[in-house]
Amino acid sequence: MTTYTTPSGRRVIRCYLYARISSDREGAGLGCERQIEDGYALAQQLSTSDVEYVVVEVFEDNDLSAYSGKPRPGYLKMLQGLRDGLADCVLAWHTDRLHRRPLELEEYIDVCEPRRVETRTVKAGHLDLSTATGRMIARQLGVQARYEVERMIERQKRAREQMAQHGKHFGGRRPFGWEVDGVTAIKEEIELIRDAAHAILAGASLRAVTSEWQQQGVKTSTGAEWQPSELRRMLARPRNAGIRDHRGEEVGAGQWPAALDEPTWRSLVALLSDPARRTNVGRTARVALGTGIYTCGTCGKTVITGTCGSGPASRQMPAYRCKERRHISRRRDLVDNMVQLAVLERLARPDAADLLAERENPVDVRGAQRDMTEARGLLDDLSAALGRGEMDLRSWSVASAGAKARIAAAETALSQAVSVNPVAGLVTAEDVDAAWNGLDLSRRRAVISYLMTVTLHPARRGRQPGGGYWDASSVQIAWK
Repeated sequence: MTTYTTPSGRRVIRCYLYARISSDREGAGLGCERQIEDGYALAQQLSTSDVEYVVVEVFEDNDLSAYSGKPRPGYLKMLQGLRDGLADCVLAWHTDRLHRRPLELEEYIDVCEPRRVETRTVKAGHLDLSTATGRMIARQLGVQARYEVERMIERQKRAREQMAQHGKHFGGRRPFGWEVDGVTAIKEEIELIRDAAHAILAGASLRAVTSEWQQQGVKTSTGAEWQPSELRRMLARPRNAGIRDHRGEEVGAGQWPAALDEPTWRSLVALLSDPARRTNVGRTARVALGTGIYTCGTCGKTVITGTCGSGPASRQMPAYRCKERRHISRRRDLVDNMVQLAVLERLARPDAADLLAERENPVDVRGAQRDMTEARGLLDDLSAALGRGEMDLRSWSVASAGAKARIAAAETALSQAVSVNPVAGLVTAEDVDAAWNGLDLSRRRAVISYLMTVTLHPARRGRQPGGGYWDASSVQIAWK
């Protein structure tokens, strides 16, 4: 170790000062600031007429846990400086600020011992890592620190489980739709959740709803812009239906007002979880009206987009092509215009209101909810009996299987209970043309899918009756 002295002859001990706080909820770094103040005071206390402890650099890791194992940039930089021989002593508020994991402590000892680096703390005193006794004390302090963290984590887990069982809010980030307390509803945001749910059940895409919210200036609870993935996660939360979940499982009713009734929420989750929505049929699914909806009259497969025509690319026209083979190739704009005119003509008929009639028998919502409530009550009773020792685990598993099956069946039924008719807003509109033009692509696609089956057949060659080359008879529209 190189010896440095002041002009007055005092030996200089170069000190690194390290500060860390695990959780900084206020974001002000006040915990680290207090540790640094105490560290400077410690350096002053250690200085004598012969020795002066001088802080040459301060390292801090704010809002980072030593227990989690995540990299701590400040700590790692300090350790490298010690390896390079740039300091003789480390000052800290307590040893648990430096380490809470035995592996880290052993690495620290390996760095400090051969270089005879001192460790001085405000609360735990001096650790002499050059001796077996000092290293033993350091390890004991490390074990104690780890024990305290693990006990704290156990208490926190148990407290959260109890809160979940009683339907209480855990705290943390403000949930969109409610105040920071997680219980008081924010009317405007609740309405947005309901509008988004009904729009998606009526055929709107997550991207379309996200775009509308961005145009309206709606922000997330953290003030960020909404993205489709964030919107999906928010809408799929059990909290929206007034359900408390814990570790990915529903544990009971929450103590806050629901934004959606349970059948609507479960139907929404089922729709958002549908693999067919997640697959990218290519970006054409978002720019073409009939992709994945219109079918080929030769093989029955749905169509994709491509081009038709001959010559240079500038003369090519957007077209629908058979997904399977080259059975058909029809100009996209002419097909879409024909389909849209048919939709508007159908909605203008006097019997348009008949389109709102139910096509299938509705799900027995009340019966499904009653089954779920009874099955959950039975599970609670069985769990209580298991806890009292009145039945063994095997008996509990057998007895609870039936209740779990009833819950699963009820959830499946409720997930099929609600579907918003995509033509509802058009049938009741005063100006159908304006209402149609106001729909985004995803909702227009939903209307077409609901109203009709469009089949594209190979066109007849040559000039058609009437003088044109467009064969309208090759586009077959069948009303559902």
